[in-house]
Amino acid sequence: MKLELQKQLFDKYPQLFTQKDLPPTQSNMCFGFECGDGWFTLLDNLCSLIQSNEDYTETQAMQVKEKFGGLRFYYTGGNDFIHGAVMLAEKMSEHICEECGDKGSINYDAGWLRCRCEKHKEE
Repeated sequence: MKLELQKQLFDKYPQLFTQKDLPPTQSNMCFGFECGDGWFTLLDNLCSLIQSNEDYTETQAMQVKEKFGGLRFYYTGGNDFIHGAVMLAEKMSEHICEECGDKGSINYDAGWLRCRCEKHKEE
């Protein structure tokens, strides 16, 4: 994800992303968002849902990345509501192009599974 989009999420949800300043031996959040810009809105909405929950203060993101064509959002703390929100966002990511945010599907591309729209599938 572009650094400016990443910074927007870090600035908007500072308590959720406190682990971004930890070394890699303690958290993978130091690597930032390891996914494409197309999932920015999905991640922003997920973080907003997490923050709206009463147990939000105990929840910290440990890693956010793409794996097997879908979003993976690893965290500590939280409750059933947060768990459900994360599961929903991860499932939705399988239908959103990781590059642009348009409707997409998971495709096999040069040895990797990626979620892409028709335009980015061809590139």
